[in-house]
Amino acid sequence: MNIILLGPPGAGKGTQARHLVEERNMVQLSTGDMLRDARTSGTEMGKVVADVMDRGELVTDEIVIGLIREKLEGTHAGGFIFDGFPRTLAQADALTDLLAATGAKLDAVIEMQVDDAALVARVTGRFTCGDCGEVYHDVTHRPAAEGVCDKCGSTNMKRRADDNEESLRQRLMEYYKKTSPLIGYYYAKGQLRTVDGLAEIDDVQQAIAAILD
Repeated sequence: MNIILLGPPGAGKGTQARHLVEERNMVQLSTGDMLRDARTSGTEMGKVVADVMDRGELVTDEIVIGLIREKLEGTHAGGFIFDGFPRTLAQADALTDLLAATGAKLDAVIEMQVDDAALVARVTGRFTCGDCGEVYHDVTHRPAAEGVCDKCGSTNMKRRADDNEESLRQRLMEYYKKTSPLIGYYYAKGQLRTVDGLAEIDDVQQAIAAILD
């Protein structure tokens, strides 16, 4: 089963992707992670990525599609979660063509809907475990022991530098300009499903499970 998680920054896509990886043996294809891995891999594609990034240029859609193709053809899993790709209509078309060429299909596009004001409150208060990625919040979800991760016991807590209101609103604007047209694109294809991204984590998990099952 292959899915896309859509939603603005802070909607909880990463948290839900980790759950799907653990529970359904799916593979999360994060473009950022793939580019970082490729850069140090020593493969032909990795050398191309390293050269482009070292020159300070933007990685092209063709390169990202090439990396995704490698994953689709070389990884056996319970399905793939596309996280951070596609971001534009051109990328969505390219992904459709790639899936068709590899004999795969897209089963669902799940939009995690949020309210901007509530999202700002969520994001500006969040912090994560730098070792396992568990997400916490100053108000709604603090670790049982201050500064200690409930999941792995690490004390390596981190906050993103851009998790502030000004930066978040800029990122939201960028999302709405470039990525939100995908909602209409996949709705027209009959593949779009929606969940409340601001619900409790367990409730979001159950809503996604109901879609996938």
